[in-house]
Amino acid sequence: MAGPAGRLDVVLVCGGQWHDFDYARLRLLSLLGDEPRVRTRVFEDYATGDALDRADLLVTYTCNTRPDAEQQRRLVEFVERGGRWLALHGTNSAIDAPPQDGPRQFRTPRDLGPVAAVLGSQFLGHPPIAPYVVEVAQPDHPMVVGVAPFEVTDELYVSELHPPLDVVLQTTYSGPSRGFVEGDTTDDEPRPVLYLKRTGAGEVCYFTLGHCRGRYDVQDLGVEDLGHEDRGSWVIPEFVTVLERCLAWGLHGDPAAALDAVATS
Repeated sequence: MAGPAGRLDVVLVCGGQWHDFDYARLRLLSLLGDEPRVRTRVFEDYATGDALDRADLLVTYTCNTRPDAEQQRRLVEFVERGGRWLALHGTNSAIDAPPQDGPRQFRTPRDLGPVAAVLGSQFLGHPPIAPYVVEVAQPDHPMVVGVAPFEVTDELYVSELHPPLDVVLQTTYSGPSRGFVEGDTTDDEPRPVLYLKRTGAGEVCYFTLGHCRGRYDVQDLGVEDLGHEDRGSWVIPEFVTVLERCLAWGLHGDPAAALDAVATS
């Protein structure tokens, strides 16, 4: 890992299906570019070569991007040896689209292997996109101190959890995940929105928000033009504030450093 005056090497994996990855990639690179020591290598999937071996931070914004067995091993080893991984939105998803002649339901197979346990969760489904309130589970946590509960219009993730999780932001939902084989829920347990999960000497910070979609991003599902752009949480100031702190955590190593870094930037 880099010293106080050293370069910070970041690997950004941004790609997949059904989202506007160009928009997310641009926003993330812009935020990373605010730190002059950062040098970022960008990939569409987990075929990152030897870049991950030298990385201080892995940032992922993906949907249905499934690492193969060798990539799974390297991701787990990256965290175990002390790497920091900021996993955003659909990173924990493996989704099989409905067949052309079958029921219009998405399946979420357990194809992430040991990576799901390192991430702390695997996506099962979400209800239709609609406004919901994100609650602050730990008001004194450096990543969210000073942040009040806020409303977003985003995908609300129902996931299979792999505790222990240090939950910082959460929401509640009970009901169906229409269009998914799994994800229906009848309990009122909080749904993690932002949490930390340690494995070995390293740590994952998972932030489920960040949905975005352009007009032409779901053509493979039979929709040629949505007719509008969906920027989801990216236009919500509280989301941007927390995301900046998550990135600072990833670059500087702990939540307190994240708050200090943002405060002095």
